[in-house]
Formats: sequence, C-alpha cells, structure tokens
Amino acid sequence: MTEVPKSPAEAASFFSNSFDSIRGEIGKIVVGQQDVVEQLLLSLFSRGHCVLVGVPGLAKTLLISTVAKTLNLSFSRIQFTPDLMPGDITGTEVIEDDKQTGGKTFRFIKGPVFANIVLADEVNRTPPKTQAALLEAMQEYSVTASGHHFKLEQPFFVLATQNPIEQEGTYPLPEAQLDRFMFQIYLDYPSLEEEKQIVAQTTMKRDVSVSSILDKPQILELQRLVREVPVPQHVLDKTVELIAKTRPKGEYAPDFVKNYLSWGAGPRASQYMILGAKTRALASGRYNVELEDVKACAKPVLRHRIVTNYAAEAEGLSPVDIIERLVEQM
Repeated sequence: MTEVPKSPAEAASFFSNSFDSIRGEIGKIVVGQQDVVEQLLLSLFSRGHCVLVGVPGLAKTLLISTVAKTLNLSFSRIQFTPDLMPGDITGTEVIEDDKQTGGKTFRFIKGPVFANIVLADEVNRTPPKTQAALLEAMQEYSVTASGHHFKLEQPFFVLATQNPIEQEGTYPLPEAQLDRFMFQIYLDYPSLEEEKQIVAQTTMKRDVSVSSILDKPQILELQRLVREVPVPQHVLDKTVELIAKTRPKGEYAPDFVKNYLSWGAGPRASQYMILGAKTRALASGRYNVELEDVKACAKPVLRHRIVTNYAAEAEGLSPVDIIERLVEQM
C-alpha cells in the first residue's frame, strides 16, 4: 500500500482521505451511526480505547468487526460473563509431552486479548478481578500470565460495551477504571428511515464485502503523526481550563459545577481532549488544531469522568447538560 507522505500538508490530506474512505466502507455494512463511527475512529488513531453504551441489537459487534476488516487488523470478541476468569482473556499454560526428552513441558496458549482489535462485550457482567486483566492490557499494552510477560502487537484497540438495562447481577466499572477509556460513546436507536433500511438489507440475500483501506504500518504511522500535530497555546490553555472547571472543589469551578457535581475530571481528560482534537483536525485535512476540535471531543471525553450529585438528579440534570454549559463558556 501507499506510504504516508512526509510533508505535514500532504500527510494531513492522506489522513483525511483515508478517514473518509474507512467511513465509506463501514457505511456499506452499518447503516447510520455516523457520529459513533467517527468517535470510534478518532479514538483508535489517538491510541485510546472506547466504552460503548447501548441496548442490545444495535450492531455493536458488526460495527467493530467491520472496522477491523477495513483496517486489515485481527479481531477477537470476548463475551464477558460472571464466571469468566482472567486466564480466559490473557491465556493459560497447558502441559504437553516433550517428544525429545520424554518429559512434560509447559506451553502458553495466548488468549483472545492477543488481537489488534478486541471487543469486550458486556464488560460489566464479569467480576472486578477479570476486568482488571483487560485493563492491564489496555494501559500497559502487555500481559502478565503464569509468571511471564508478553507484549501486545500494535496497534491495539479495546472497545468495551456496557448494557444500560438489566443491571441485576452486573459489576459496573468504577470511575477510576472508566478513566482508562478515552471516549464513552452512546449508541442510540436508529431513525425510522434507517431502521427501514436495516430491515430491508438484513432480510434479503445480500453479498457485500468491504475493502481494506490501510495496513498496520500505515496505521502506526498515522498514530505517530497525531502526536506531531502542533496545538496553539490558546487552544491548550482553554482545554486545560475547561477540565479544571469540572472540579467542584477547585478554585476555577463555576457555581453550577459546585452545586451539581460531586467529582470532576483528572489530567487524563486534558490529554485525551488534545489527542482527540489533533486526530479530528487531521481527519478534516488540517495540520493545526482549532478550538472547535476540542469542543467536539468534550462530551465523549468527559461524560464518564464527571459525577453529578443529588441536587443535579433532583433537577433532572445529566453530566451532558453540565458539559454543554461548560463548553458554551469556552
């Protein structure tokens, strides 16, 4: 495949064209959900991970497997259940006969986390010990199992899903662990016209294939390119100030934050806001970040990092309502 151009302007154009082509290929299989697809790709090229919240039957598995095909990456799906053990994710050792010595030997069999794109389906249905095994892989890009340390192949992207209904028998991820995810993405029901199109496409014979747009070296190069995009000082200042305003006990918090939030976002939110803005700028064909890029990343970055209090619940205010008010003041 074509090499990523070296000059900033050409590289940004290549990124934008590739981004649009990937969305076009995904659109052959997945109807609608354009914002979800965009946020998913922004996170992937930023080297972040996503948690996707949506009711069953909205094609979450189809979406992520299609992304893997368009990027020519390996894909695995882990169905999280209450009896899932850490070794079911990372892998386990088995005893084998050594034909040369006649004795016994151990061989490590890699688990499903050893893939480029991992779908952790219903991650809140498994106990914290098993969730921690996945979170280590996300944070360290490595796995420790049976006393051995294994590096995960890059690129490595985790999409965890949570079901917003049927909360009985679940183990919701604590805020500290949710903070490891770059974006929280909400997958809503399709529109009436989109649902008609979905039903028409899935109830008749249809042979559609997607093309691979990028390969692994190109993806890694584009992820590296994101880190090189310059950020104007005023954009950086506004971003960090926005995050500081989410902290109700901080000196920069406006009154409505002090009244309605019990906890705000940490420094990781600032980092992900800037990375998401850089990636969005490249996806738009620009090698410079604008304030609008930051604003576009505010909701997916912040809605799982701020915690509303009882006063907010009493007035029917959600984290998104607070975020919108903060963004208006930028």
